[in-house]
Amino acid sequence: MSAQFTTLIGAGELAGAIDRPDWRVIDCRHDLVDTDHGRLAFADGHLPGACFMHLDDDLSAKPSGTNGRHPLPDPAELALRLGARGIDRSTQVVAYDDSGGIFAARLWWLMRWLGHRRVAVLDGGFRSWCAAGKLSTGQPTPAATHFEIAAVAGHVLTDDVVAGLSRGDIVLLDARSPDRFRGENETLDPVAGHVPGARNRFFHDNLGRDGHFKSPELLAAEFRQVIGGARPSQVVHMCGSGVTACHNLLAMEVAGIRGSKLYAGSWSEWCSAPERPVAVGSEPG
Repeated sequence: MSAQFTTLIGAGELAGAIDRPDWRVIDCRHDLVDTDHGRLAFADGHLPGACFMHLDDDLSAKPSGTNGRHPLPDPAELALRLGARGIDRSTQVVAYDDSGGIFAARLWWLMRWLGHRRVAVLDGGFRSWCAAGKLSTGQPTPAATHFEIAAVAGHVLTDDVVAGLSRGDIVLLDARSPDRFRGENETLDPVAGHVPGARNRFFHDNLGRDGHFKSPELLAAEFRQVIGGARPSQVVHMCGSGVTACHNLLAMEVAGIRGSKLYAGSWSEWCSAPERPVAVGSEPG
């Protein structure tokens, strides 16, 4: 059996395997403000053989106003979408975007949520591929197959967060930028601030100046500084809508700190109920 990629893959490694029939590349490019960006960019040029999946239409359910801006999709529906793109349990999946991996990491986490381990994010994203390989404008038509769900696990609900914070046995990591965490410059959600007791780990800090993920050793040191002595299973990731939180979860896995969870509703779900408390400013300590 060939090597399995379960966190990151480099452009050179992908170039050597991109034509394999048991590999599938997924273009996850997106823009939270201009939601047509991904489809238009895909039409202009994408990795050879890549299929496109849209954050709102494919990787999320419809928001109700109380379940966050990017609710988790129905597992069975997501499995159908994956199968329609030729992905089954044996497929090595590689996800990429042009935003540092934040949208690709969402697909990475979703596939692991369904029990699929052979999925990786292209380190350096679209730009790294452009430096190493050619683009295509063709529309791939992979043969549809059946994607079997093996597990649905690894996420927590709002009540779990409330209970965990009350007991003091979880560490809640917010992946938003420090200014949004403090309650400044909020443009995406109607309420500014953060969940009382949350700690801030800006997802962008997972990347080096070259746009690639930092080394596992450096990531491990940085995350240990934030989570202290907490066990990985005690760490719960959140952000604005459960997307960039997946970037932190991926970075922890790269660092060898495995087993943390996602609060998918995140801030946009939390702040939808006026009775839930809101904190502003920097985290204490």
